[in-house]
Amino acid sequence: MLQFDLVTPTALVRSEEVYMVTVPGSEGDFGVLEGHAPFMSTVKAGELAIYKSAGSEPERLTIEGGFAEVNERGLTILAEKVG
Repeated sequence: MLQFDLVTPTALVRSEEVYMVTVPGSEGDFGVLEGHAPFMSTVKAGELAIYKSAGSEPERLTIEGGFAEVNERGLTILAEKVG
């Protein structure tokens, strides 16, 4: 499972283990699974798709820009706003 943390300037919005997250990157959408290579990206306004398990319907959250970091711990998104 992938450790996923979603943070805004004022709060930790979510911290949980998920199967996969699709992120609206500024250079295009990208998906992150457990074991993904480390990288950083800016995030544009759009929708996160959070998959709790393989083949499940995604939960969708709207975010308004920020940064995403993938490292050995998992995926962290620092969003300007979640709404």
